[in-house]
Amino acid sequence: RVPVVDVQNDNLAELWPSMVLALRSATFVAVDTVSRGAERPGRQEVAAEPVSARWAGGGASVGTGCPVPSPRRTGRPEPPRASENTYRCQIYNLTLLCTEDYVVEPQSVQFLVQHGFDFNKQYSQGIPYHKGNDKGNESQSLSVRTLFLELIRAKKPLILHNGLIDLVFLYQCFYAHLPESLGTFTADLSEMFPAGIYDTKYASEFETRFVASYLEYAYKKCKRENCKLRDCGGQHLTVEFCSYPANVSRYIDYRYCSLEEESHSAGGGNKVPVCEKFSAYGWCPKGVKCPQSHNIDLIIDEDDKLWEKRKKRKHRWRQRKNMKMPANAFQQESSGEKMEQAHNGEEGPPQKQSCYEPAAATALAEITPNGEGRPLEDISMDMEAEVISDASAAGKEKETHGPPSQGGTHRAGFDAFMTGYIIAYVWMLKQGKNTDAAAGPWLPDCHNKLYLSGKSVPLQIVKSLFSKSSKAHSEKIKLVWGS
Repeated sequence: RVPVVDVQNDNLAELWPSMVLALRSATFVAVDTVSRGAERPGRQEVAAEPVSARWAGGGASVGTGCPVPSPRRTGRPEPPRASENTYRCQIYNLTLLCTEDYVVEPQSVQFLVQHGFDFNKQYSQGIPYHKGNDKGNESQSLSVRTLFLELIRAKKPLILHNGLIDLVFLYQCFYAHLPESLGTFTADLSEMFPAGIYDTKYASEFETRFVASYLEYAYKKCKRENCKLRDCGGQHLTVEFCSYPANVSRYIDYRYCSLEEESHSAGGGNKVPVCEKFSAYGWCPKGVKCPQSHNIDLIIDEDDKLWEKRKKRKHRWRQRKNMKMPANAFQQESSGEKMEQAHNGEEGPPQKQSCYEPAAATALAEITPNGEGRPLEDISMDMEAEVISDASAAGKEKETHGPPSQGGTHRAGFDAFMTGYIIAYVWMLKQGKNTDAAAGPWLPDCHNKLYLSGKSVPLQIVKSLFSKSSKAHSEKIKLVWGS
């Protein structure tokens, strides 16, 4: 289970020192705002537009938005002599309340209600904030704006998932008014986060080449692959959690996190068919009313089976192609059969990418005979080594799961953890045995690249020769480094 520390207006001062310390000592910081929900319908409507047009259309409307919870997840290596690729995580969920008038999208409200968000808690205990520029000298107050300045001062890599909208919200609500142009915005961001901004949706789609890249799919895929690497003795990721004192434990919300959902049955005789739209994109217009399954574990099972099927067909086709056959037998084989074999070797689902090659498959091929390892269904479900001292935690019951159409782990406060886990896994794969990350960007292939829906190239977070920093940012950044 994953402990999420719930930060509200009544305990902000008490938890402030631990949050600032976590930011300053972290290896990276993962942030997620949940106001927009998951991969929502409507994003496709602007997929074909130029990025500058999206900014012009979205910049005006974002000012009326209200980012409710702002989960933050910090990952840092263990003290010296710790095992390689071991992270100790601290997860904070900030419940916020905008002090100005704002408009709430019905889809966002439905999403939050379906995933257990407590609006009563938000309006009674939410941490107040205002949008745009500072109102007077706010740098010394205990507020979300000051905490955001601490994030900038920490100079840590910032991790997001599909992060353009998150960055717009963070900038507008906790930093300054949005610049008029996208070029100015990216110039400001490049100075605010010199250690780099990393998008796990971009990493999942263009680096690990997963067949789907929405958050929960990418997280569970990384977790499954990591378990296979661990079980075969390969390099793998280990996650631990802090042991909190009694005065903090009362603020912790534990989220159940197993390899597979309790409602997922591998051998069930009456399985609900998978929703193809949700399987490919992570959302469905029918929501919880969809009669088909939105179970991520079942979706990954089907994708893995299809990949194994394609792999075996390719292997058989290559064997037949390379087989030394008698000349007369070779002449009798029809070209039509050859074409059919080639077609079978390349078939795949048209809705998703078909170039995924699990990293664990390579490790298993090197360790086990004939490259054959244990199936995914046999993997141990308890992957993280949890360091939790609360004695009552072990006796807590698993949280109940909803109808088949609901996902299992997508909760407020948990998204940032999934985001951080994905980037830690990708970094482990990219660095291999080379742990010297002192030279150059932290993760060069994903450095300052934001995923853009419908685009084959990312948005680069750079300060170009044709764009200047905004006036509001220039004044604010002096405040950041001046203090």
